[in-house]
Amino acid sequence: QVQLVESGGGLVQAGGSLRLSCVTSGRTFSSYAMGWFRQAPGKEREFVAAITGSSVYTRYADSVKGRSTISRDNTKNTVYLQMNSLKPDDTAVYYCAACNNPWITPTLQNQYDFWGQGTQVTVSS
Repeated sequence: QVQLVESGGGLVQAGGSLRLSCVTSGRTFSSYAMGWFRQAPGKEREFVAAITGSSVYTRYADSVKGRSTISRDNTKNTVYLQMNSLKPDDTAVYYCAACNNPWITPTLQNQYDFWGQGTQVTVSS
């Protein structure tokens, strides 16, 4: 079993930045692809970014491409999401997720095997 704990959310003004972190425990961290999703009030959970186990490949949703960077530190069992130029539309609960296949960058929720509890990001205008 893998446990994921997100942190780094908060309230930020539009144009600001945040770095989300997700620490995992359990199996060897590099054996998982990792992803970030978000869910805004009244909306479905959506894909944000993903990264392979070795960090070679990353993938981003169009809505965050150019403004966000996903990275990981396998020595710290941690995946990060750096978000810049934040907009009110980025307001959501952000979730990290782990996929048992480290070679892919999954975009669908059902491709992930483990989920964190989420961290709230609120962007004020």
